[in-house]
Amino acid sequence: MYSQSNGKANGNYEFGVVGSPPKLKTGGSYIIESHSQGDAGKTSIIFSPFNTNQAGTLAKFLKVFHDYEVDLSHIESRSSTRGPGYEFMVECDAKANQRLHDAIEELKHKCGYMKVISRAYHDEDHLADDVNDVVPWFPRRIRELDRFANQILSYGSELNADHPGFTDPIYRQRRKYFADIAYNYKHGQPLPHVEYTEEEIKTWGIIFRNLTKLYPTHACREHNHVFPLLIENCGYREDNIPQLEDVSNFLKDCTGFQLRPVAGLLSSRDFLAGLAFRVFHSTQYIRHPSKPLYTPEPDVVHELLGHAPLFADPAFAQFSQEIGLASLGAPDDYIEKLATCFWFTVEYGMCRQKGELKAYGAGLLSSFGELEYCLTDKPQIKEFDPEVTGLQKYPITEYQPIYFVSESFESAIEKMIKFADTIPRPFGVRYNAYTQSIDVLDSKPQLDDLMETINLELHILRNALKKL
Repeated sequence: MYSQSNGKANGNYEFGVVGSPPKLKTGGSYIIESHSQGDAGKTSIIFSPFNTNQAGTLAKFLKVFHDYEVDLSHIESRSSTRGPGYEFMVECDAKANQRLHDAIEELKHKCGYMKVISRAYHDEDHLADDVNDVVPWFPRRIRELDRFANQILSYGSELNADHPGFTDPIYRQRRKYFADIAYNYKHGQPLPHVEYTEEEIKTWGIIFRNLTKLYPTHACREHNHVFPLLIENCGYREDNIPQLEDVSNFLKDCTGFQLRPVAGLLSSRDFLAGLAFRVFHSTQYIRHPSKPLYTPEPDVVHELLGHAPLFADPAFAQFSQEIGLASLGAPDDYIEKLATCFWFTVEYGMCRQKGELKAYGAGLLSSFGELEYCLTDKPQIKEFDPEVTGLQKYPITEYQPIYFVSESFESAIEKMIKFADTIPRPFGVRYNAYTQSIDVLDSKPQLDDLMETINLELHILRNALKKL
């Protein structure tokens, strides 16, 4: 979802939400997230009573919310993963701060377990006396990505005055068309099929011809390994813009990653949360034909030529997911560090292969100009280290003066996991691929279950080693 062009770095699209105008953070391009609309006032409370076997248990707890006049928009009961019995999840409006605070305080004395997850976590002092009880909201199941997919910074035809298509009404209408089909998409539906115009295909062709000349010498071996497979399986060629559905299905078969159409620019917290589920939010529109080698925001060229090939590589897919998992429930300052790490790796990362520097970041692989530039002696090269990389400032209107290099994706994964261990949050997280959900690990029974799962996997490993 970030973008780059042939000469201009087009911004760390740290994607704020609709509401009050986003604020650009000093010294970089990180947008301070807005919390003024949509689910911004929603708070989820997960709790497990001391005794769930009594008749009418849920009704008794719901009466607490009724007594304090707290509006509930969703109620759910499920088997608890932390012990015998059930746990309940309610979603409520956090705008009635004091009344909700009082309800939470009463519930705490009646529950064996409670967790408050809120979009309004900045006001956590109003929600609970124990600050550790409140964490920033994050999706627990893949379908919950629908809840923030349309909390976007810009929509369709809303272009800046310096955008190449700003004075082109036909292009603006076309952009609105792409935004509308993405806006109405829900998880589980087939990805929208688009009939691209002759002019759009011509624009794609110009970029495709230029970039494919550089890939053999400038792109990493993982990209060059996958690219012929995309040509064979997904219709990658200069006279055809591939469909997201075809590319997404190919990625699912390779690594479990999938694409999801997005109508605009998401907040960094929401965008990174998608990666935790191996979901990449992708645009479908293409840049204005007047400047085929330039785009001021992510477009289908950036997504399909830059991002998609590497998501088919198992190690790179794991690295991307680790960034997403690290973001879940993380404080704002760590979200900024993770987003910056994303910028210098998934967007503008370089690696060392057989003693030579190669590009793997999507911002480089989708930019003819910067793909040439990054391998010259002009930029400064540093080793990737999340602690250092996460603090690095960068320009958004020119080529990057600094690139961070990884020896391998495996080493980058190891460094990212160690960095994630430093994030202050009162639980661990694990992606459950069977249910496409996030397991929040904060109790001994859960850790026992995880250890049993690991033992089973080790048994499979030992058995396979014997046969080899």
